[in-house]
Amino acid sequence: MTLSGPPASLPDERRTRVVELLRRRGSVRVADLAEELDVSVITVRRDIALLASQGLIRRVRGGAVLRGGAPAVESDESGEEASPRPVAEEGAGDGRRLTIGMVVPSLDYYWPEVIRSVREAAAAAGARVVLRGATYQAADERRQLSGLMDLVGVDGLLVAPTTTGDDGEELVRWLRRAPVPVVLIERAAAVGPYEEAMESVISDHALGAAMAVRHLAALGHRRIGVVTTVHSPTTPHVRRGWRQACQELGLELDGTPDLTTVDQRNPEWNEVMDRILGSCLDTGTTALLVHSDPEAISLVERCQERGVRVPADLAVVTYDDEVAELCDPPLTAVRPPRKAIGRAAFGLLQARLTDQDPHRPTHRVVIEPRLIVRSSSS
Repeated sequence: MTLSGPPASLPDERRTRVVELLRRRGSVRVADLAEELDVSVITVRRDIALLASQGLIRRVRGGAVLRGGAPAVESDESGEEASPRPVAEEGAGDGRRLTIGMVVPSLDYYWPEVIRSVREAAAAAGARVVLRGATYQAADERRQLSGLMDLVGVDGLLVAPTTTGDDGEELVRWLRRAPVPVVLIERAAAVGPYEEAMESVISDHALGAAMAVRHLAALGHRRIGVVTTVHSPTTPHVRRGWRQACQELGLELDGTPDLTTVDQRNPEWNEVMDRILGSCLDTGTTALLVHSDPEAISLVERCQERGVRVPADLAVVTYDDEVAELCDPPLTAVRPPRKAIGRAAFGLLQARLTDQDPHRPTHRVVIEPRLIVRSSSS
């Protein structure tokens, strides 16, 4: 049998080849090496990181040079070599400003505080953040991410991608192959034959929901329902935490409301609010965990219109705490750690960019929400 194509090189042989090319050329670029060696860009980056940790070469933005070697060279559109330009070695303290790309699904509800905390952390580290807003659509997110890498030339990515459905799963695989480090924000994903985790920072939403249930149970409620937001990536975690806590505490689950709302712009919105309230009254449910604030506020308004007292007849805890305090009565709320999420995400990406260890393990950071007790539950 005849095999086509060159045989795959062993890692040591490939790295020796990288050093040889550097000695001949003075500088090399990651993309050129990947094509010449017939390996992925990520493999080349790992090889360069290992050789740099051994003191054989020096990492620069987009490639490598020999220790004490010549500066990198760019090519113009005709393919001719342009004038050499000085480049800075990768990593902290080298005087080069890191550029971080950030893509989030919304620029209003929930995300502004996360964005601000990322920008504050980046500014303190002398880095800049280029922000893009998407629309909870994997195709839109991929377009924004491609633009950040191809047109802006970012050093790393912070992203809250769609991870479900065929398009979401393909987006996760595409992110795994990205030529720059990626940290997921408020999303977790695993890819590859062994389900290898991607770097991520998330709120423990299941724990937050469980905290709410325990708070209500401590007040004597034995039937605690849950209402979740349609199409929200947070919904499965809130529902899981609610159910686990109810089971652990021996609370009634059979017949207890476990409902999902429609979009607020849907003409059936008021009917859905009535169905939720009716379900509570019919089943003897005396407390509700509602995700998120707009749904909870609308439900409280419906209670007032129908003469249902909050919290005397129905205690309400909301999940998100964006505007919960403005309700009448102010809503007890689970508050995800938005500021801490942003700071931790930037810190994780910065560590990935500056750590010279090619074997640095994947980090997954989980941060605990807080329960803010107000008048709607006590």
